[in-house]
Amino acid sequence: MDKKYYALKLIPNRPTFAQDMTDEERAVMHQHVAYWKTLMDKGKVVVFGPILDPKEVYGFGVIEANDEDEVKAFIAEDPATKINTYEFYPMRAIVKN
Repeated sequence: MDKKYYALKLIPNRPTFAQDMTDEERAVMHQHVAYWKTLMDKGKVVVFGPILDPKEVYGFGVIEANDEDEVKAFIAEDPATKINTYEFYPMRAIVKN
């Protein structure tokens, strides 16, 4: 079976989130990074991190998943969903082996 990849966009709850997050929000985002790092260590994440768009910083990642249900399960377990939202799309990724 061919691997399936998905592009994920983590949308902050306000345009200035990266610049003015509260201590509580910062703690959630540290948990968020640790969560995705664990999935990366398991081989499910190709890349993730903030996109430094001057108009608005947002999170971005490329993951490998069996199907959309698995993507939704990964997102549901992310601590950042308490304060931010996600969009995701199938991706025809070309990755280095």
